[in-house]
Amino acid sequence: MNKKCKVLVSPSSFGECGIEPLNLLLENGFEVIKNPYGRKLTEEEVIDIASDCCGIVAGVEPLTPKVMDALNDLKCISRVGVGMDSVDLDYAKEKGITVVNTPDGPTRSVAELTLALTLSMLRRVPQADSAMKNKKWDKQTGNLLHKKTIGVVGLGRIGKMVAEMFTALGNPVIGFDLFPNNEWATKNKVEINSLEDVLKKADILTLHIPGNKDKTNVIGINEISMMKNGSFLVNLARGGVVDEDVLYNALKNGHLAAAAIDVFTKEPYNGPLCELNNVVLTPHLGSYAEEGKLQMEIDAVNNLINILK
Repeated sequence: MNKKCKVLVSPSSFGECGIEPLNLLLENGFEVIKNPYGRKLTEEEVIDIASDCCGIVAGVEPLTPKVMDALNDLKCISRVGVGMDSVDLDYAKEKGITVVNTPDGPTRSVAELTLALTLSMLRRVPQADSAMKNKKWDKQTGNLLHKKTIGVVGLGRIGKMVAEMFTALGNPVIGFDLFPNNEWATKNKVEINSLEDVLKKADILTLHIPGNKDKTNVIGINEISMMKNGSFLVNLARGGVVDEDVLYNALKNGHLAAAAIDVFTKEPYNGPLCELNNVVLTPHLGSYAEEGKLQMEIDAVNNLINILK
């Protein structure tokens, strides 16, 4: 490994939770190139900034064939996080560029936010807080979590932890996964169902799936129409997993009581869901817990160092 090898660190908030990841790169002889814009980079900006970099510690900037063709020295893309939607994996393989991610890093952060958003949605905490800050003493009547059936769609690392949290609180949990771990499900009292049955039975539906490769919605008009009248939906999976127009209509007409959404088809989001009072919206905060974020950055850096060495 060339000790003067340059590495682009593209996430704009990288290092804010601790200097350990940056120190790891410096201690291992890398020259660190930081994102100077304080936001997600464009294709052209990545090409310009990373022109002679051997590695990228990546956020969600587009790492397309155009970018990879322009970066002749690029050997490794190490994603901070799980999602790989922004990386053309097939082209990276064709170019001999190793792509890795941090699948364990955001698990607890996303699972805990799922629980937090569920409780906030049920008890209308954001609405009460907003009213108070507008000098209105407006008591919000919400709903209990007690006895509600939780439907978990996607039982990977995050979905499993979400299910375990809700079972620990005494809720009945049903789940769907294309390749369910039946031994884990039995041990953790999670009843495996078909997707259709989960949609029909759940009082609260929470999504933890990667989405379709062709970017089509997983939860569209047919799926939402199957859900119980007055049920709740929580999406911390991917933008585009839920048809946002269908969701808006279901919330507007009362078929769904409320929703909590952290991911959107187009981000930053400023669409019609912002107009509704029965939806809790957060700006893709799933992994944004200091401890979890720091660990993801450390894992991403260690992945890159191991590949390039």
